Amino acid sequence: MATGQLFSRTTQALFYNYKQLPIQRMLDFDFLCGRETPSVAGIINPGAEGFQKLFFGQEEIAIPVHSTIEAACAAHPTADVFINFASYRSAAASSNLALKQPTIRVVAIIAEGVPEADTKELIAYARANNKVVIGPATVGGIQAGAFKIGDTAGTIDNIIQCKLYRPGSVGFVSKSGGMSNELYNTIARVTDGIYEGIAIGGDVFPGSTLSDHVLRFNNIPQVKMIVVLGELGGRDEYSLVEALKAGKINKPVCAWVSGTCARLFKSEVQFGHAGAKSGGEMESAQAKNQALGDAGAIVPTSYEAFETSIKETFQKLAEEGKISPIKEFTPPQIPEDLNSAIKSGKVRAPTHIISTISDDRGEEPCYAGVPMSTIIEKGMGVGDVISLLWFKRSLPRYCTQFIEICIMLCADHGPCVSGAHNTIVTARAGKDLVSSLVSGLLTIGPRFGGAIDDAARYFKDAYDRKLSPYEFVESMKKKGIRVPGIGHRIKRGDNKDKRVELLQLFARTNFPSTKYMEYAVEVETYTLSKANNLVMNVDGAIGSLFLDLLAGSGMFTKQEIDEIISIGYLNGLFVLARSIGLIGHTFDQKRLKQPLYRHPWEDVLYTK
Repeated sequence: MATGQLFSRTTQALFYNYKQLPIQRMLDFDFLCGRETPSVAGIINPGAEGFQKLFFGQEEIAIPVHSTIEAACAAHPTADVFINFASYRSAAASSNLALKQPTIRVVAIIAEGVPEADTKELIAYARANNKVVIGPATVGGIQAGAFKIGDTAGTIDNIIQCKLYRPGSVGFVSKSGGMSNELYNTIARVTDGIYEGIAIGGDVFPGSTLSDHVLRFNNIPQVKMIVVLGELGGRDEYSLVEALKAGKINKPVCAWVSGTCARLFKSEVQFGHAGAKSGGEMESAQAKNQALGDAGAIVPTSYEAFETSIKETFQKLAEEGKISPIKEFTPPQIPEDLNSAIKSGKVRAPTHIISTISDDRGEEPCYAGVPMSTIIEKGMGVGDVISLLWFKRSLPRYCTQFIEICIMLCADHGPCVSGAHNTIVTARAGKDLVSSLVSGLLTIGPRFGGAIDDAARYFKDAYDRKLSPYEFVESMKKKGIRVPGIGHRIKRGDNKDKRVELLQLFARTNFPSTKYMEYAVEVETYTLSKANNLVMNVDGAIGSLFLDLLAGSGMFTKQEIDEIISIGYLNGLFVLARSIGLIGHTFDQKRLKQPLYRHPWEDVLYTK
């Protein structure tokens, strides 16, 4: 066991099992104390590497993350404190590994419930190798103005109130982390504050004892008096009694063992900690207090009188000139986190994203205000979900059916079209699903599947301006623009696209109005008089029918219809539908284990 000071203003730690709040509290304490370097040198997160962003005052810093204890110790050889936030299941193994690293001197084990046999092994190894274990079941420890472990001393406000941002003259050790905070406050009220405070932990077998730390405090010149808070159960306090009797401690010790109320109960009572239960008269709080008092410690008659004992002991030392007055100063203010400042109404900050179609903040996600459960309970389909997420309203059933029909009809058009070809070639090159899908989607444009919006735009403009099919087609010809939605490489006037016929049949049966579609049919009649392949294709059918859907449903204004067409909603239908087919082609090629594609020479015209 170490015989002197454990920590200093340059002490750095490795933090095992990343926890944002305790690490940030350590860094805030560092800034409060005026440390030049952060006390957390590295983080160990098994299986992960990289960096974690945290704040050191106003500066945002990146703390390295290592996947193993060995790697962290090698990267940060001056970090000699290991703060273990692992669960009780793995705390012993990770602590044991840390103790075996030559750079680690102190291990703090936060978890409670670590198997006692494992804890005994850790204690034996630490004592044999002159290392220190604090815990298990500890909040940690603190050296005022220098270094603190994890959540020790609680919030920054509590740290400031307890004057822990600068060193005092009192060494304090306790079994309880919660009561440590109470005593830090008490000591700050009646003395010049803490120099070092340790919570050894409440388990039956703590890694270090009360007397271990009291003997250390006795060797630290800056510590002028010692405060000890024990508790019923176990016999740890008797080692302190023996040290006092042997004259090993020459500084005043104010001590109290809590749990005197246990005698009021007829049966044995288990208090908060695993070790806090009396196993006989010697383990009672009364017997321990008596023994400590007989050995020379200053023991009050009750916990309520503990503060007075500490105050009187400090005043006596001050009167004897053994304690010099400490010059007080105002510590720097810790910048408040933006989230907490917003929550408290101190600041306002602009948002970075606006969303009007979905909300995942409640108990269940909502699409355009409709809860997910309602969508399922009402038996809504994909078309209904598209109407909510794309159009922000529940469209009539015939509209959502039409959307679903469009998706089904446009899902695939064989392996030879450009999008499918690209996807097949990419899949055969061994690329993943997303890469194969995207390679096919990137071919969608004015020449392949991307003419729906243009077809709707031109048909709408011509119809609204009351142009005859002749006027419309000829005006487009003069501009050098092909009529979108008209023309097919395979289909002819006497062999029309079956998909187009199915869409038109559905619309004529279910739509309130098909004026735009009928206008497109008239345009088709005129273009077929020019050439037999100038037949309406699926882009033209969907584009004109979607105009009828938007206008005939009565749920969209003219401005909204124009915006839907200009943004690219209708092409979105083709992208969504064709993704189904492209994914299918990817799976098909991988299932067939097709080799890398190479285009045949005989299908290429080589020319100068």
